[in-house]
Amino acid sequence: MTKTNALRFEPSTLAAGARAGVANLAALSGEHLLTMAKLVLETAFQPIVEIETGNVHGHEALMRGQDRLGLATPGDLLDLASGAGELARLERLLHARALARFTAVDGMGQKIFVNLDGRALDDDLSVVEALALSVRQSGLTPSNVVVELSERHNHMTSPVFPRFMRRLREIGFQVAIDDFGIGFSELRLLCDFGLDYIKIDGSFLRGMAGDQRKRLFVTTLTDLAHVLGVRVIAEGVEEEADYLACREAGCDLVQGWFVARATTEVEQLLTTYAHVCGARMARRRERHGDALLIRAELEPIPAILDTAPLEEVFEAFRRDPSRSFFPVVGVDGCPVGIIHERDLKSYIYNPFGRDLLRNSRNGRALSRFLTACPMTDVGADTARMLDIFAHSRGADCVVVTENLRYLGVLSAPALLKIVSEKSIRKAQDQNPLTELPGNLSISDHVTEAALDETTVRWFCYFDFDNFKPFNDRYGFRQGDKAISLFATILRRRMSGAFLGHVGGDDFFAGLSGGSCEELRARLEGVLTEFSTLVADLYEPEDRAAGGIEAVDRNGQPRRHPMMRCSTAVIELPAGRMSAALDRIGRVIAEVKSEAKRAESGLVFARFED
Repeated sequence: MTKTNALRFEPSTLAAGARAGVANLAALSGEHLLTMAKLVLETAFQPIVEIETGNVHGHEALMRGQDRLGLATPGDLLDLASGAGELARLERLLHARALARFTAVDGMGQKIFVNLDGRALDDDLSVVEALALSVRQSGLTPSNVVVELSERHNHMTSPVFPRFMRRLREIGFQVAIDDFGIGFSELRLLCDFGLDYIKIDGSFLRGMAGDQRKRLFVTTLTDLAHVLGVRVIAEGVEEEADYLACREAGCDLVQGWFVARATTEVEQLLTTYAHVCGARMARRRERHGDALLIRAELEPIPAILDTAPLEEVFEAFRRDPSRSFFPVVGVDGCPVGIIHERDLKSYIYNPFGRDLLRNSRNGRALSRFLTACPMTDVGADTARMLDIFAHSRGADCVVVTENLRYLGVLSAPALLKIVSEKSIRKAQDQNPLTELPGNLSISDHVTEAALDETTVRWFCYFDFDNFKPFNDRYGFRQGDKAISLFATILRRRMSGAFLGHVGGDDFFAGLSGGSCEELRARLEGVLTEFSTLVADLYEPEDRAAGGIEAVDRNGQPRRHPMMRCSTAVIELPAGRMSAALDRIGRVIAEVKSEAKRAESGLVFARFED
């Protein structure tokens, strides 16, 4: 349980003078090194929490106290121990202490993440066997333990590494790749071995909220991991904005100073970090429609515990002969894979097959038959969910979770039905006259854009002036021509913007980036062209008179000027988020009234939440 990342190193308060006596530690024998390490090293814990709820998923055990040996970072002690031939013994010491401390404290969560330096591996895999013994002695099950492998060392060059990974699986440990994205062979590890977690290195996450390239990288990597049934931990997150960006990218868990710093004072640790959930609630973007569609098609196939004996698995298939697989979950309810009947048949129909499995030397034969399955959260976008499944060749289903806990599965027909129903809803939302998206799509656009603080956003609302008397005088057919004319102008002059038709003579355009001057020039072009062309829809005598004689809203006759369009523009500056859609709506209504009174018909306003 070591960390070489100096960014997360918290120096001891021990006085510098107390370290002077061990300045020549490197010259000491390995035996002295280990003896002194026993005296000064402590275990710190840093929480890893669910990104949606702030609930603790587990804790990572971290080495502290190496500064008392005159060493700046935990990595320095590892290097020293490796050079002295004592790394394996040091790792065993650290693992045993971490497990003992973890089990002695309530509310630590279901998982303990322990680091293992690949340089400690030997032909006998003694470090792994010692860890398994410590787990048994602590009263934990192997599925409570996640073994972290740092990508700062190339484990793949070790000839024992494949056997090491198989042995971890046989025992029932889960596996995480730490520092993902900066190492030697992470993509090969991700593809070739059954990983459970990847921890995206903090260098990719810091400043992610304001960096489109980083957001694209993390989102793509997260989708790839979910295709392979791997959970994603955003590691080293320090700022709320980066936490929100990681959540939007689909990360499952979060770790870092934004949540809590590592501490040796375990009484400071919580079971839930409310400020994480609070940040999410203040900025959250819900997809109620998608979630309802997903839940309606979800099949809640009973799950099997990963600690269950194989006899229980055989019985499950016997009770439900139509079932070809079952989801498998850990003691915390989180899915760890699926088990297929086809993989058990050679044992089921062999006279001695079941006895062979019962006599497995590690007693955890079920883990040998687990296969990965694509996973996604019930709140995920359905298009993204279908994309995950489409890239999972040979997958039976998508396992759906809620707050990381198993919820059910979606088959391919169920996914296609969801996407089809969503497309129908979208078509129903589309305006039949202009074929522009309607209110639901406009609301989704505003909600999403309002939470993207990386750039300036512009919300433009268009409303015809004097449309009613024109419609009353010339009829609905001519009124529809005016509406279609404006839609055509809008498409041509506002290319690249999201365009919507609120209804009747009300339209919407949403843009991101650019300057106020550039947008003003484009909008003035829209309004000028519309005023010029819409005049052709009037009779010559009305054009000559400059308007229409008609009764007003109070039933009094008066002259109504020629039709024009007034536009209210709301600016949401870069660096500002808002989930207060009702407040945005009120500001829009106020600015629209100003625009109708303005001579130009165009008014800009900045939104202040």
